[in-house]
Amino acid sequence: MKIALYAGTYVKDKDGAVRSMYQLVTSFLEAGHEVMVWSPDVASIDERHEKVIAIPSVPIPLYPDYKLGFFTASTETQLDDFGPDIVQISTPDIVGNRFLKYAEKRGLPVVSVYHTDFPSYLDYYKLGFTKNFVWKHLRKFYNACDALFAPTYEMKTRLESKGMHSVDVWGRGIDRTLFNPDRRSDSLRNSWGVGEKTVIAYAGRFVWYKDIRIVMEVYDGFRRSSLADDVLFVMIGSGPEEEELRQRMPNAVFPGYLVGTDLPEAYASSDLFLFPSTTEAFGNVVLEGFSSGLPAVVSNVGGCQELVRHSDGGFVAEAGNHEQFFDFCTKLILDKGLYRKKRQNGLELAEKMSWPVINGALIEKYEEIIRRKAKKKS
Repeated sequence: MKIALYAGTYVKDKDGAVRSMYQLVTSFLEAGHEVMVWSPDVASIDERHEKVIAIPSVPIPLYPDYKLGFFTASTETQLDDFGPDIVQISTPDIVGNRFLKYAEKRGLPVVSVYHTDFPSYLDYYKLGFTKNFVWKHLRKFYNACDALFAPTYEMKTRLESKGMHSVDVWGRGIDRTLFNPDRRSDSLRNSWGVGEKTVIAYAGRFVWYKDIRIVMEVYDGFRRSSLADDVLFVMIGSGPEEEELRQRMPNAVFPGYLVGTDLPEAYASSDLFLFPSTTEAFGNVVLEGFSSGLPAVVSNVGGCQELVRHSDGGFVAEAGNHEQFFDFCTKLILDKGLYRKKRQNGLELAEKMSWPVINGALIEKYEEIIRRKAKKKS
């Protein structure tokens, strides 16, 4: 089959959502399917066979690392020339809506993937008053699709409670050849100045909607505790709030925005993963941490909790309760037996979540959607 894919960004290591898309496209290609990707934000593709088209764009206000694209007459011509069997939309923005209208006009099946829980960001930008409007738009958009794929059953339930129909689940996998404990590096730990300390890692964008205030408060808690000299925070990533993080966490290590094998090496060279975000649709970073041998402490709001509860690979803390996050981190540091148990549980879950199996099931669903659409037309 031929898959036309629209995504708000298609830069491989930009975030977990894009890494998931890359893995899905890889699975499409390995199964012999053709893929064409349209995005306002692209990177060069090395040794791959999907066609990638950069559409015209401008930076998004308040979110300058991402771009707003434009669907033009050329885009429609490119779609017609490609002749897709199905259209996948990964971002429900203005361009995504034009791809939806294109599919409707051509009688093509269209699916959408819920990568990012945009409504949960609104409060952080003091736009909470727009939530009803945003959900109304999302409901109209997604209900016009033949299927909407959520990353977890918890998110599927949430979307259905907001009036979405035809919601299915496409879980996320992990590349165990890339993320695994064997990448632990003594030289990297030495460069961080670890010594005998326990490394608590955070990985993600440095933005308020990732609840990084909780990370700062947990850091402060350890600085005041008897474990002050036994813990080192490693903050993997970048973002607009980096300067404040550096000021508030002067003893933390900031290795920057990591790509390639540097990211899994940093995970594996840490000991514990702290991720308090309440805005995750799935939480790829938690699975990456599990696969690298890190038990996790996460929030009870958002997609990360399902991974931790399902695996018992860490602890789920009350959202916003920095004392509970601190207590769970402390418990894992002090109780070595508990730490080993949670670590092993996380590793065992990661071993079961291979991309070929997860994406193979999704490809079969796409093929069934195409058959169902063709039957309705005939």
